[in-house]
Formats: sequence, C-alpha cells, structure tokens
Amino acid sequence: MQQMVIANELRSGLVVFLAEDGCWANTIVGGTVALNADQAKHLLDVAQEAEQRNEVVGAELVKIKVQDGRRQPIDIRETIRANGPTLREHLGRNKESYGI
Repeated sequence: MQQMVIANELRSGLVVFLAEDGCWANTIVGGTVALNADQAKHLLDVAQEAEQRNEVVGAELVKIKVQDGRRQPIDIRETIRANGPTLREHLGRNKESYGI
C-alpha cells in the first residue's frame, strides 16, 4: 500500500506533505510516496524529527491511491485535509458568518 506523510505546518496551520528533500510541500503532488513499509518508516522518522523542531504538528502516515493519475488519500478525513475544507454554498442566513 502506498503511503505519504501528512501534517500541519505549525506557524500557519496549513496542511503539508513531506517531500523528497525533507522539506514540506503544500500540495499532495509535492509529497513523497512510500512504496513499502521501510520507506514509510523512514518518512515518518523524518517527520517526527520535524515535529521535535516545531516545524509541523500531527505528522502521520496516510494510505493513498492513484486514480486517473491523481494521488488521493483513501480515508475521507485525509481527503478533506488534502483538498481543502468543504463548504456548503446554501448556508442561508449563516453566510455572513463564513464571509460569503
């Protein structure tokens, strides 16, 4: 099963993915895909070191699939994190609360 490391950047709170060079990419396309358990463990170790340096928080491995050439987390929670928040356009009177 293919996996990636996802986290939140500590300063901005943005969702980020661990890249090949050990830096953090703000898109799933920029992240590194682990093809086996050893690669996944290495990526998680690198991410945990970044957590200790207070660069990111909540680093974890997520299972992904590649569909139509696009990387997609399998879990719905991680899909939402990777693709951005969901927002209903028909919020009625609550629209003002969301700046719409």
